[in-house]
Amino acid sequence: MVYSIINESAEEEMETIRKAEKKDASAILYLIRKVQINPFGLDWRHFLVAVDGQERVIATGQIKPHRDGTRELASIATHPDFRGRGLASAIITCLLKENPPPLYLKCAERMGPFYTRFHFRSLALDEMPADYARSVRLLDGLRRTVAPGISRLLVMELD
Repeated sequence: MVYSIINESAEEEMETIRKAEKKDASAILYLIRKVQINPFGLDWRHFLVAVDGQERVIATGQIKPHRDGTRELASIATHPDFRGRGLASAIITCLLKENPPPLYLKCAERMGPFYTRFHFRSLALDEMPADYARSVRLLDGLRRTVAPGISRLLVMELD
């Protein structure tokens, strides 16, 4: 499965979305660290990547399976030099086509409106799977005690 992204300007390189390959593992980790999102649970076999014309990984996304059977839309990242081209949206669209609901995601509260475009809805604490609720409680505790500047964690579901 390969998806091509058509750019408005013919001068720009063609970007392609494809399933990640083993050779992409270090580039995925690099990008996730660069954009400062959760670097845990990065199994390249669960990823789609957007690559430029030189096969450099410029955006990522995965469906991360959890031990309790839930699946999470995760690791949505675009290299800063390639933002504004719709790569994250394209990766999400591809992932959603291949992975039926229910799906969950965790994000900073400010990102909620972005994910509502894909029909995700915010969950109240009592609606969340146990692992997600634990993450929210933990982060809320940190925000109250040692890191008040940390963004509120939002858990969303596509059902």
